Amino acid sequence: MIDQWAGVRERVAALGAQPASGEVFGAHGHQWTLEEPLTDEELAGLEGQIGVRLPEDYRTFLLRVAAGGAGPAYGLFPVRRVESRWRWEGDGASLADLSTLAEPFPEQGPDAASLEELLAQRPEEEDFDEIEDFDDAFEAWDEQWGALLFAPERTAGAIVISHLGCTMREWLVISGIHRGTVWSDARVDDVDLVPCLDADGKPVTFTRWYTAWLEQAERSTQSRIG
Repeated sequence: MIDQWAGVRERVAALGAQPASGEVFGAHGHQWTLEEPLTDEELAGLEGQIGVRLPEDYRTFLLRVAAGGAGPAYGLFPVRRVESRWRWEGDGASLADLSTLAEPFPEQGPDAASLEELLAQRPEEEDFDEIEDFDDAFEAWDEQWGALLFAPERTAGAIVISHLGCTMREWLVISGIHRGTVWSDARVDDVDLVPCLDADGKPVTFTRWYTAWLEQAERSTQSRIG
């Protein structure tokens, strides 16, 4: 069986030693540092707490490479044990409800039909005679929109794994038919959660998400050296 993580920790360390490594996007956030991998016992404790087995490539990454650190954007959120409880740490990590990780992530994506219906009801200024009436209607609509867009059940079965800046993040689906895939979260810009896709239009797995970043970073630093 091929070990997809063989040599990855060493490659990250080599990248961090390159003179141009600081120019890779997000490098000032993770500083090319990798945390120590989890032990088998620690991983068992984590999965016991959340009540579900993590996707295979992610769990082997945790065992073979690191519990978090250097990675796409500002880095891979580390999972740590704090006061005898496991949790992921990072900007927005708390958006994930760890008590619902065993529940399936929504099968067709997070309730897109309801969002489209509500979006079609968005008030338009030209439909109102008074600007105050429009402001009141829009405020009421915006409150509804935010409540639906950020409803916790829409991200059940998933964890936040990275922060891209400007409150945009990426999630890894832990449970359900989308298990093991990475989703983009730009809800701050009123854009729904969507799966990350590769050049062939296929959903990006955790392995591809991480290794694609690593390969691009290696090409980027080499081109600057050249």
